[in-house]
Amino acid sequence: MIKIDSIKKGIVIDHIKPGCGHKIFKDLGLHKVDYTVVLIKNIPSVKMGKKDLIKIENEIDLDMTMLGLLDPNLTVNIVENGRITEKIKLKLPEKVKGILKCKNPRCVSTIENIPDIEFTLTDPENKIYACEYCDTPVKA
Repeated sequence: MIKIDSIKKGIVIDHIKPGCGHKIFKDLGLHKVDYTVVLIKNIPSVKMGKKDLIKIENEIDLDMTMLGLLDPNLTVNIVENGRITEKIKLKLPEKVKGILKCKNPRCVSTIENIPDIEFTLTDPENKIYACEYCDTPVKA
């Protein structure tokens, strides 16, 4: 059995859907860092059956909007002195900016290559957002 120690100071991203940890790991750029980071896959979980988990032994600035968009059921735990000092439960963001791209080839944002387009959540159940310029639906 492999033993993974608790971290002294950093972040633990918990309740990741099983099999999705690697995508979050790469999207956060954790495969390029030079500090201790652990991705644990398919951990037994009472609540979820199985889950993935990421431990980051460093203070980093996380984009909570992007994480909420990737998996709104995540929990981000802030660890200091080996103890969880804060638990942040994520949710699907109402608005996202600079993350999604409009799929409509006639949209001004596509034609003029406008960065940081804002999308508004229109269908939370299916993670559908609407472009601020043309209202084209985009699945997150």
